[in-house]
Amino acid sequence: MARPQKTTTPARTGTKPQRPAKNSVKTRAPLTGDTKPAIGIIGGSGLYSMAGLEDTREVRVKTPFGEPSDAIVVGTLEGKRVAFLTRHGRGHRILPSEINYRANIYAMKMLGAGRLISASAVGSLQEDLRPMEFLIPDQFFDRTKQRIATFFGQGLVAHVSFEKPTCEDLSMLLAAACEQARVKVHRGGTYVCIEGPQFSTLAEAHVHRQLRFEVIGMTNLTEAKLAREAEMCYATVAMITDYDCWHPEHASVTAAEVMNNLKTNAQSAENVIRTAVRSLPAAHSCKCAVALQHAIVTDRAAIPAAAKRRLAAIVGKYLN
Repeated sequence: MARPQKTTTPARTGTKPQRPAKNSVKTRAPLTGDTKPAIGIIGGSGLYSMAGLEDTREVRVKTPFGEPSDAIVVGTLEGKRVAFLTRHGRGHRILPSEINYRANIYAMKMLGAGRLISASAVGSLQEDLRPMEFLIPDQFFDRTKQRIATFFGQGLVAHVSFEKPTCEDLSMLLAAACEQARVKVHRGGTYVCIEGPQFSTLAEAHVHRQLRFEVIGMTNLTEAKLAREAEMCYATVAMITDYDCWHPEHASVTAAEVMNNLKTNAQSAENVIRTAVRSLPAAHSCKCAVALQHAIVTDRAAIPAAAKRRLAAIVGKYLN
């Protein structure tokens, strides 16, 4: 039987989104002191809410780059203040190319998050990376075409180092959390990021395999670039749902099977994230928080006042 056309459903779409907890509060009031979240969580396909998040309030954040994908839910998870955002919006309304990545990352920065944990549904490009398993990528390959993937420009130029695009410390902690949550995890690998929303052609899938990429998705690279510019630790939990389109023995997989895998993966991801947040130390030992220290190349006297205001949350400490 021929494999069903995946394009009949949203890109690696998951379960029906859950509504916010009844005790959540919609507010535009600023967060102060102990109410500020130190950890941001971005949920992808299948992960539209965060189980265990307590004492929640919804925060609508306006950024210089527009509004994020949805209200950000701020609350307490495993005793720590976190902020949760669903990447595609509740109801999965936003295509990968339509996501306002800059607003999403900048909003998390404005709220006080210094670390970002991303959960994302992906396809496997290798035989030994099986559906229902997780991978913590340490590299990305860019095949996007329409993304704005920088905060800079319009009079302010910066070039951050991106040799290692994820935070090694946060990635190691996520991998350990997978093991503690008894989820099969693969440490390291390359996530090839395509534009979407269409899935790969068979020819593209074979090229990706020849290049020895591990998984394929549509969102995380753009987030990683912006997180680095915002001096935030970033790491991804890549949740494998299927073998893309290359595997001959899995060519007849049904849409229902993929959807079921997404549901199970999302439950596993919640367990992993809770475990990671519980064990996350307050102190940073990585260099993510100083990524811009030597990256700004524009003469300080030549930087427009508008650019300084627009990027105050990420460059203010270097320009004051």
